Amino acid sequence: MTYQEIVALLGYAGGNDRPVRIITTDRTEVTGVPTSLDTHVAAHEVYLRPAGMEETEIALSLGAIAEVELV
Repeated sequence: MTYQEIVALLGYAGGNDRPVRIITTDRTEVTGVPTSLDTHVAAHEVYLRPAGMEETEIALSLGAIAEVELV
């Protein structure tokens, strides 16, 4: 996927409280609802809330994301 496609899908999912499955460049799989997306060069990351873990957020660098899909 292109960077623009990744950002667009993460933005849509976060704005609509939809979970996504992210595959990183090292083939790690992470699933959750995007809670924050920051494309500024200083941050360049997305935060996810894993299902069933309301108090937890996972930060991922946008550069480490290879694929995103809605689940």
